[in-house]
Amino acid sequence: MSDSINPPCTFVIYTMLLIALSVRNVEKKQLYIVGSAFILAVYISYYLLGVGLLYLGQYIPLWFAGFLAIAFGVYTIVTGIMEKSRIADKKGIRRKMFSTEATFLSSFFLGVVVSTTLLPCSAGSYLVYATIISHGSRALAFLLLALYNIIFVLPLVLILLTMGSISESKRFSQALVRHSRELSVVAGILLIGIGVWVLMGGSV
Repeated sequence: MSDSINPPCTFVIYTMLLIALSVRNVEKKQLYIVGSAFILAVYISYYLLGVGLLYLGQYIPLWFAGFLAIAFGVYTIVTGIMEKSRIADKKGIRRKMFSTEATFLSSFFLGVVVSTTLLPCSAGSYLVYATIISHGSRALAFLLLALYNIIFVLPLVLILLTMGSISESKRFSQALVRHSRELSVVAGILLIGIGVWVLMGGSV
């Protein structure tokens, strides 16, 4: 949840997509098609990344994951208060958004490419989570990984489904970005709490 409400990451990227679609006057039906493809691509890409992190996480001690969570939580709070972007190649992504055709395949490919720009935002918390679940049952770990990514893309799904038009979706997403400082502090506090829980001997 702390990852999904991290506005300098997912919401900024999604807002870029909505602005690009609004410029082209895309119809409501096409909005759902393009938006769904983008979200699906992010989900699949992040799940596959998580599988790799699972294998890495089994070699990382839980106490180290606890310190990592606290460190990344502090980093999230500080960069959020400073309103410092943690998105890699933001200008390049913006160019891709406006040059890509509004089709399912184009949006899916764009989502895969964009997923790499979210790594500076999410890699820390994702690695902490993967490390924690990798020390339990492998079958359960894959299920928990799926759950993590459902929660990660859930805000984007809700924006897509509950808003009646591109302009409404864009307005709602931009409102969340405007409160990025507060949401970053909440996300950071949650991560610090996870780190403390792990260091105090919390188990999966």
